[in-house]
Amino acid sequence: MANTAQARKRVKQANKRRASNMSQRSSMRTAIKQFIKNIETNNVDQAKAQANEMFSKIDNMAGKRLIHANKAARLKKRLNLQLKKAVQA
Repeated sequence: MANTAQARKRVKQANKRRASNMSQRSSMRTAIKQFIKNIETNNVDQAKAQANEMFSKIDNMAGKRLIHANKAARLKKRLNLQLKKAVQA
């Protein structure tokens, strides 16, 4: 347990930031799952509509360094490839 007032405050701040980061990561993952579900069920129009919002969330997470920039680029590339295949089919 934290002994000083400063350490107690730091524990509070860390818990608050952790909760915020987890919430943001969760919303990004949910957006990705919804996008993939729409592609699998051939809802290409809905997937297209979600794509920009999802890519924005991914970029936002990379900008805040909640995920690595390379992971964000890799995710966007793979998801965009899935969208292109769905559109062509």
